[in-house]
Amino acid sequence: MYYSRRYQILFLCLLLNILVFLLLFLSQPGANDHTEGKLAKFIGANIPFTVVINEFEEFENDISSTVESILKVLPGVNILIVSKNKPYPPLDTPEENVKIVVQDQPPSNPQQWGDPMFYIKTKYVLMIPDAIRLHSIQKLKFFDFEILDGTDGIRIAAFHVDSQYQCAQMKVDLRQWTLSYQEKTHERVCDAITGSSKVILLLPTSCLANLSEPFLRPYPAALFIQFAARGWKTIVREDTIFTKGKDLLTDGHKRWKAEQKKNIRLLKLYKRFSVKLVNQNGIHNWYGCTKETARCFGTVVDDMPEYIYEGKWTPPCCMRNLKETTRYVFRTLAEAGVSYWLEGGSLLGAVRSGDIIPWDYDVDIGMYQHEINNCNQLRHVQESAQKKHIDNQGFVWEKAREGEFFRVQFSETNHLHVDIFPFYEKNGIMTKNTWFKTHRQDSEFPAHYLKPLTTLDFAGIKASVPNNYREFLELKFGKGVIENPQFPNPKKIKKRKAAFLDER
Repeated sequence: MYYSRRYQILFLCLLLNILVFLLLFLSQPGANDHTEGKLAKFIGANIPFTVVINEFEEFENDISSTVESILKVLPGVNILIVSKNKPYPPLDTPEENVKIVVQDQPPSNPQQWGDPMFYIKTKYVLMIPDAIRLHSIQKLKFFDFEILDGTDGIRIAAFHVDSQYQCAQMKVDLRQWTLSYQEKTHERVCDAITGSSKVILLLPTSCLANLSEPFLRPYPAALFIQFAARGWKTIVREDTIFTKGKDLLTDGHKRWKAEQKKNIRLLKLYKRFSVKLVNQNGIHNWYGCTKETARCFGTVVDDMPEYIYEGKWTPPCCMRNLKETTRYVFRTLAEAGVSYWLEGGSLLGAVRSGDIIPWDYDVDIGMYQHEINNCNQLRHVQESAQKKHIDNQGFVWEKAREGEFFRVQFSETNHLHVDIFPFYEKNGIMTKNTWFKTHRQDSEFPAHYLKPLTTLDFAGIKASVPNNYREFLELKFGKGVIENPQFPNPKKIKKRKAAFLDER
């Protein structure tokens, strides 16, 4: 009995020593060096991220339960609910660490009150859509934040709640106003995630602050466009941390209402980022100008459209409509037996690439003055008091205000156009009645370049062009013009760039 009691005491002392040793070891600096930078301190104010919720509908949402599920697991986390306007009906969020940030502030308030970045003090941000539940903290607790340091371009981690998501390769071509993406099922590293809006994103706060529109909706599409424009990649995590919450919009009318709002936001998103064409898995969706709307740029000054100064080419919708107008004019003139030929920059584009120059905004052609009345549309213009004729296809044929030539516009609203210059022969030289002194290529030329005419590919059709067109172009523009492309007024670009640098 004596020995048994003595062994019990020794065992307890040994156990106590082991516990003391463990406590001392764990309290030593460097004891957990192997996990340093990987284990986040999820205690109270040391939670390394702020939760942001900005994708929800005012008329039906699950914000209260979503917030409750987060705070149940992470009672110390700061949560921002971001809304363009003050939500109505009001959201029920009584907790102190939950703040509603209204982006549109009244004139009496400081601008920073409406900026969610003003309230984010953590190193990371966790973007969560509405109707999500956070059930497990263990996998998030041991998340390796170092994978978001930019290695291999990875800056964002994505957590999905269903199997409907698809990994997509995305390309944002700002110069050509185009967004292209190709969906690939369930790959791990993506440019974007499509197929589901129930995606949770974890990213460094510094990356979010680097975006021009970090809280633009719809989420997450607006974010992925900005990520792709910067070359940032998203890694998809298979961890089961989040689950789907309440089923929303089960009512048909509310579902329709939400879909309408989403479409409006998508249009605003594309307009904000100047996206005119979306190529999704080879299918083109157009978001630019049409026959019923104005073209995408205003009055051109110094032959330099505004988009050239922004480092962009002609918007693809404008180019598409210009090509349609061009083909229509060529067919109309050919059917009327009117001889025409490409002039100026249009001929230059045909010789270089068989198409319109990528930054051009109109098409110039010449014709014989004595053949004007052979074309019904041009004859109607001549006979009209308004010097204007709208044909049954909606194209507007008119006498140009700038001089003795004709203009064919895409429509009454959309003024993308083809200019038709009537020439006549005088002593073996082709001349006309209107000249543009600022256009060095606008000059007389020997008539033999038109005898005979030949053809080149242009705007998707065979177009008539002068014979010996290389010599013709060098006569008009100078030697080397074909091999050395430049904007119509390159000095303007240099001055604008210099002024921009000075402004910065």
